[in-house]
Amino acid sequence: MITFIHTADTHFGVENYGKTDPQTGVHSRLLDFEKALNSCVDTALEKQVDFFLFCGDAYKTTNPTPTQQKLFMRCLLKLHKANIPIVLVIGNHDNPLSFGKAHSLDVFGNLPLDGIHILAKPEIIKLNTKNGPVQIAGIPWPTRNTIAMSDKHLLKSANEVTTYISKAVSSIIQSYAQKLDPTIPAVLAGHLTVSTGIFSGSEKRAIYGNDPVFLPSQLAVKPFDYVALGHLHRHQNLNTGGYPALVYCGSPERVDFGERSEEKGFCLVSLEKNKTSYEFIKTPTRKFIQLEVKLKPDQNQTEQILQELKKHDLTGAIVKIKYHVPAEKNDFVDLQAVQRACEHAQYLVGIIPIRTTQVRERRTDVQVDMEFEKLLGAYLDTKPELKEKKEMLIKKASQLFEQTKLSEQQ
Repeated sequence: MITFIHTADTHFGVENYGKTDPQTGVHSRLLDFEKALNSCVDTALEKQVDFFLFCGDAYKTTNPTPTQQKLFMRCLLKLHKANIPIVLVIGNHDNPLSFGKAHSLDVFGNLPLDGIHILAKPEIIKLNTKNGPVQIAGIPWPTRNTIAMSDKHLLKSANEVTTYISKAVSSIIQSYAQKLDPTIPAVLAGHLTVSTGIFSGSEKRAIYGNDPVFLPSQLAVKPFDYVALGHLHRHQNLNTGGYPALVYCGSPERVDFGERSEEKGFCLVSLEKNKTSYEFIKTPTRKFIQLEVKLKPDQNQTEQILQELKKHDLTGAIVKIKYHVPAEKNDFVDLQAVQRACEHAQYLVGIIPIRTTQVRERRTDVQVDMEFEKLLGAYLDTKPELKEKKEMLIKKASQLFEQTKLSEQQ
């Protein structure tokens, strides 16, 4: 049996909701992602896996800082020193999208080190591990740069090009499946968007029309024994009950509050021909706590928020507080008191008041030259509770109006 780690989407460089660590001088969020990746690496060392598979998006951008590169490389060099082969698939955040420019992981392919394999274009590699050979068909993030396109596509719209790329990649996968040795375990590794996949957090801003999209049936094909994917940050198997498993390992650390309720981790895969299985292992992650307090009008506003905060362990957490101010009530929340209650949190994103917009009742159209009885009748029509007394009120009011006019004339 061959074992390997499947992880992706570390996004070194995500530095929202954090601060500089006083001991290292490094941003706290960058250290969070390093800790999560080290959890994957340490498990690989402990289990003495046969190889380590990373399915794209190492960094937030294609231009990582030297510090981000140092930390990412430091994690991977632990594997190299232990003679564990490393396979890196290029993701959309790794790809510069410009012809001739190096992708963010290109440096690993140019180091004089054995055992590091970079999949920057579709290809099949064969690893001879200590427990036997394995075939890996790599599909990096598909773009014009990674998929051969003739000049006839130059004038096509973005949607037409995206559709073409999806069909081209699907054909490549089918051709690879036919070329594989059916007696040797095989893995399809890609950074792709599956039509049935669930986006989360910042990913919800993605538009399907801009991403080449694939059906599960186009990826979960024989003789592949496991389909390892990156790109979507939520861990999910999109071929439950079928074979092979079609698995997004998910990101090992939370990127934003949209992922606050998701379990984060990586996959430990036991690869064996026609009976592959995997285990999802959680990583140590930073807590994201979002409180939404609907204030009651008859109680102290600040105290209501403080009582809600006491229900949570805020130590080391990233906290966001939203509170709903009752209609027609002023905001009396003591922000300093709330901030003091969050002193043990890693970062307080904000204390955000939410007010419901009052819908004003539309008045009946009236004109200044209307007769008194019609003017009063129009007003009473807006008061359903006075419907039965309308005629009587108009009569009484008219009498008072006439008496007033007579008094003024005298």
